[in-house]
Amino acid sequence: MVHIYYGDGKGKTTAAIGLAVRAAGSRMKVLFVQFLKTEFSGERHTLSHTENISLTFCPIELNFTYNMSDEEKAHAAIMFRKIFDDSVTKALTQKFDMIVLDEIFSAIEAGMISEGEVHDFVSNAPKNMEIVLTGHNPSERMLDLADYITEMKKIRHPYDKGVQARFGVEF
Repeated sequence: MVHIYYGDGKGKTTAAIGLAVRAAGSRMKVLFVQFLKTEFSGERHTLSHTENISLTFCPIELNFTYNMSDEEKAHAAIMFRKIFDDSVTKALTQKFDMIVLDEIFSAIEAGMISEGEVHDFVSNAPKNMEIVLTGHNPSERMLDLADYITEMKKIRHPYDKGVQARFGVEF
């Protein structure tokens, strides 16, 4: 089945991690793929040491898309397209039970991943594979593929008062 966690509220990645850990604890083989995040996102250390969870490459440094030059965006797009392509191949050839594509909608929105390619993968994936997609603004076309849809809605967040993201809490 296809799970979507989206919106402007906190908790999309956290929900996907919880589902991945539950699946791994039930002896399901999970591939966890992150876009627009770095190797230093706090969850990566624990996930990398969790049996039955495989993580894909993340860059060590990466600016937020709104701080990237056109050259940086072009370079990031090439890198993230390769991560997506390699992850799809790995998920299919190594018969993963679950694939998490964390921040995939944000990567699509930033023009770094083709929505058509993601749609094709999700539409044609093995029926026994759980697919988890997160990010900010999925299109109706992507929402139509989902069996589960959860919208995370921000009511209040410290960022609104100028508090920057905190290590271990927001990243």
